[in-house]
Amino acid sequence: MGGVIGFAGLSHLGIVSSIATASKGFRVVAWDGSEILCDELTAGELPVHEPGLPELLEDCRGRIEFTADAERLHDCDVVVFSIDIPTSSANESDCSALDRLIDSVLPQLSPQSTLVVLSQVRPGYTRGLSERIHATPGFENTVVHYQVETLIFGRAVERAVSPERFMIGCADPAEPLPPAFQAMLEAFDCPLLPMRFESAELCKTAINLFLVASVSTTNTLSELCEGIGADWFEIAPALRLDKRIGPHAYLHPGLGLSGGNLERDLVTLTSLACQVGSDHGVIDAYVNNSVYRRDWVLRTLHEQLDTGRRKPQVAVWGLAYKPQTHSIKNSPSVALIEHLRAHHVAVYDPQAKFPGAPPRHVIMAETALDACRGADALIVMTPWPEFGSIDLQQAADQLNGSLVLDPLGCLDEATCRRLGLAYRKLGVNPLPKDLAA
Repeated sequence: MGGVIGFAGLSHLGIVSSIATASKGFRVVAWDGSEILCDELTAGELPVHEPGLPELLEDCRGRIEFTADAERLHDCDVVVFSIDIPTSSANESDCSALDRLIDSVLPQLSPQSTLVVLSQVRPGYTRGLSERIHATPGFENTVVHYQVETLIFGRAVERAVSPERFMIGCADPAEPLPPAFQAMLEAFDCPLLPMRFESAELCKTAINLFLVASVSTTNTLSELCEGIGADWFEIAPALRLDKRIGPHAYLHPGLGLSGGNLERDLVTLTSLACQVGSDHGVIDAYVNNSVYRRDWVLRTLHEQLDTGRRKPQVAVWGLAYKPQTHSIKNSPSVALIEHLRAHHVAVYDPQAKFPGAPPRHVIMAETALDACRGADALIVMTPWPEFGSIDLQQAADQLNGSLVLDPLGCLDEATCRRLGLAYRKLGVNPLPKDLAA
């Protein structure tokens, strides 16, 4: 397959996307300013955890070059700017690193290359970037596009190799895409949706807002089930059979909005609504619902756990915000642990760790069973597959108490009850308080 595709910036987004592109038969030059990172990637050492990524890299290593030499991007037909956009503690996007990356490599690029922004940016960013690039001597006619990224932590390889569709931001959607860029996109065999820059930039946020609506509605109704004695998991199948909702609707109760993208997009939409004088009350309601829902475990723990006057000991399985990722951005588990400073907490996660030393009231256990030793309660915060295969008898033998909080239903409920464990999960009427030892 002809054409050389360049990727500039090798965080999670750039690493997965560059390898996926190489897997389609393209020659790929993957650049990052860190020579150490490029050497590690060349040796097959991946700094991110994604199922299937090591195997995908091994299959296409002959077609991908990891380099810290920006001049290697000069001969690329397409150059994709592909760093993840960080968010502040207020969930606001910070594009300054992307600006610096583009400024640093632009002098090394060919004006004939098609430039593509893959990083998620606010509406208006790409048109402004295009104007800035066209004001650079020699780049007056360089074509700039925006491509909506749709990766999901833990499912990034699946989403990158077999995308549902490509949404492409264009200065003029009526103009044909550059041939090399068109060929790259068509290799993934999915629908192509050209649209104006601003539409594409808002498109990912629009998708996430519809997801937020489903998450928030599911969480609200599942809590009502807990209060009136209904079972949400008996209701959800009926909703999936409604053509207006569908079989793939997000109908699993959760602990609010986790990760970084959904809450960031809500902040973005609120900001845009304020700028143009539009109502954002429904968005505020989603944010408030997420904050309230995140505290379900803490509220339930305080209601059910009675240890007298001694300092309780709690086992927490899972630190990542969801399985198959090491990310703890906006993790409900991290938020819970922060509120358990009056407890002894033992944490186990197969991938995720605190960025530095854990909080003083926390120890990191070597195994899930080690975390249970002497604990008054077990809390499963991340539904890693390995937790569902653990011998629950062994876990019960390690526990000092019987309370098990499994909000996302990772463990086998019938087995927990047979072992005499006071089991709780989201969306189901709670056990009587006097059954929680």
